[in-house]
Amino acid sequence: MSSNPVAATVASLMPRAKEELTELVAFKSVADFGQFAREESEGAARWIAAALTAEGFQDVALLDTPDGTQSVYGYLPGPEGAKTVLLYAHYDVQPPLDEAGWTTPPFELTERDGRWYGRGAADCKGGVIMHLLALRALKADGGVPVNVKVIVEGSEEQGTGGLERYAEEHPDLLTADTVVIGDAGNFRAGLPTVTTTLRGMTLVRVRVDTLEGNLHSGQFGGAAPDALAALVRVLDSLRAEDGSTTVDGLNGDSAWQGIQYEDEQFRKDAKVLDGVELIGSGTVADRIWARPAVTVLGIDCPPVVGATPSVQASARALVSLRVPPGVDAAQATELLRAHIESHTPWGARVTTEQIGQGQAFRADPASPAYQAMADAMAVAYPGQEMQYAGQGGSIPLCNTLAALYPKAEILLIGLSEPEAQIHAVNESVSPDELERLSVAEALFLRNYAGGAA
Repeated sequence: MSSNPVAATVASLMPRAKEELTELVAFKSVADFGQFAREESEGAARWIAAALTAEGFQDVALLDTPDGTQSVYGYLPGPEGAKTVLLYAHYDVQPPLDEAGWTTPPFELTERDGRWYGRGAADCKGGVIMHLLALRALKADGGVPVNVKVIVEGSEEQGTGGLERYAEEHPDLLTADTVVIGDAGNFRAGLPTVTTTLRGMTLVRVRVDTLEGNLHSGQFGGAAPDALAALVRVLDSLRAEDGSTTVDGLNGDSAWQGIQYEDEQFRKDAKVLDGVELIGSGTVADRIWARPAVTVLGIDCPPVVGATPSVQASARALVSLRVPPGVDAAQATELLRAHIESHTPWGARVTTEQIGQGQAFRADPASPAYQAMADAMAVAYPGQEMQYAGQGGSIPLCNTLAALYPKAEILLIGLSEPEAQIHAVNESVSPDELERLSVAEALFLRNYAGGAA
């Protein structure tokens, strides 16, 4: 790969890329300002704006989106009459979870065993660096042959829809012939992959109330209705005996037709403990890409440490439901809320509140942009043919862009292969993947513009 001038340039830029990713990871840019300082996110946004400005981007702006966060925009003009490509990433990250579970501090990029560890290293601050590397390599080898728009979101992980609403209110801003979403990942490290489907998502907060206040479990337990026990019953009703998701009225038997995910490989990637079974039915690909999946994200109840012998008067949970392409997320939300209400026992009072939603997405892999990417990846990954895979996660902006610009082609690539362990402790990025995908993106832009790879 190094014999290619673009690849050689990217290789020479990798030390700089590591320095920049170190700076970007250091921002604790979690877009939950009740837990993390707003200044951390705004600092990351300013860093990206400065990087775009240094690369010659015009109209660089911090966009104040309706959810109270900032997205970063910039425009790099290409030759007259050139096509326009929109490059997407996001700088906000998931909370680090249990910092004690990290081998090294989550907001300090640390190299270990050939990987770079840190929150957001792969998802998706590494995607920002990938875009910069690709553009720098092209500039060093004849120039960028297309018009480039960059949009870096500030609240993707929260699912609050700020950038989607901003784009709808400013429909001319992100118009492009093709969109490259840098927030997906290869099926496995070293296997070039474009993601063609995404599951949608809805988030629902559930509250169960049974008493005016907590009661002594010895004096009242056995007859007084326990809100926590009622909530447990509700949550249990969302799964069949084999662990399959069961929401009344929601289809759960669709099949995945593309690349398959072997059980043992999935067990290894997911780090399933010995003797613990996988849940659900059908193939692993069916379960994670083509079918709905419910997850209980959190429960508000007394912690074990300090718990008192009490019957609980109230309990809350946050429930996530992933929905596959072909299922309307709004309809799925209503089915989930109706299911929860109908399965709440003992006449307990239950309230549900939707706090986030995103539609599923399906791309058209027969479009010309996909051939341009396949040719680029064949150079970046010698001897490997580009694969098509699904992804169980959600990127709500994809559907917004598809609706606003129905003629635009949308491709999803990125650094979140299984070893990256995104959203978990010890998230990491493979520098080899960063290097190869940066080369692939640069060559794609050249191929798409009509030049030779």
